[in-house]
Amino acid sequence: MSVEKLFDVVGVGLNATDTLILLDRFPAYAGKVPFTREVLSPGGQVASAMVCCARLGLRVKYIGTCGDDERGRIQMASLRESGINIDDVQVRENCPNQTAYILIDQSTGERTVLWRREDCLALHPETITPEMITSARLLHIDGHDTLAVARAAQIARANGIPVTIDIDTIYHGFDKVLQHVDYLVTSSEFPVQWTGQADPLKALATIQNEFHLPVAAMTLGAHGSLARVDGKFYYSPAYVVNCIDTTGAGDIFHGAFCYAVLQGLSIQETLELSNALAALNCTALGARGKLATLDEAKALMGRAERRVNFDYARVSA
Repeated sequence: MSVEKLFDVVGVGLNATDTLILLDRFPAYAGKVPFTREVLSPGGQVASAMVCCARLGLRVKYIGTCGDDERGRIQMASLRESGINIDDVQVRENCPNQTAYILIDQSTGERTVLWRREDCLALHPETITPEMITSARLLHIDGHDTLAVARAAQIARANGIPVTIDIDTIYHGFDKVLQHVDYLVTSSEFPVQWTGQADPLKALATIQNEFHLPVAAMTLGAHGSLARVDGKFYYSPAYVVNCIDTTGAGDIFHGAFCYAVLQGLSIQETLELSNALAALNCTALGARGKLATLDEAKALMGRAERRVNFDYARVSA
């Protein structure tokens, strides 16, 4: 007899509180320009993905650490207001929350991120208990606190719980995480960095084959996203929107991806929905600028122009 799960998805990983600095345009190297506005905004890879999941109606739990400063309080308030369970968030005393200063070029919406995370925020593997993970239908992680997320993924795998991961940086010992992952979703740079192969598609296939990953996917920014399943690539072009700020687009993509997995959507449908929700988030400021509904995503998917400027021949070959 199956046991009723308390949560649809549990996320283990980073949160951050961002300072958005809006510029009319990026300065030249060593240049000097005035900024037009400064905005404090909660973000972070896994935390924002979980807020997206909650917005889509899923029962969500977030596990991580948070500082006890003003930035930490802003983050906790945002998580609480989204309806996410934060019972297992560890608030660290006399510790600043992870911080990012994000420079936004208002002429394009593109951003440059400067970030810092103090050692006092490290999530330790011994604090991850089986009950935290087995209470959910799906686990979503990043790679920063590698030993902690490896333990979470190991618990999930042992209990038949699928694992999705958001990764764009190589971490020491990360192979111990990959062996427990079902859905790998990387940046376009990560596969090349991990394998040393120049072609990102071949690099992604190499990682998938090495770790026997059922699904290996890659976000392509303004080019959309793709995934490899059963030796075949699936490609989804990006949706064209009025881009205000690309901050957090990838995080929202991951949240939508988690939702789609739990809904049993096909891989093509999963990429389409994830692209749509990521695009809509770019139409407002901040990592959680425009947390769209399913209806809004479907409306965009039905009307929006697609940016087909990726070499699809390489994917379909």
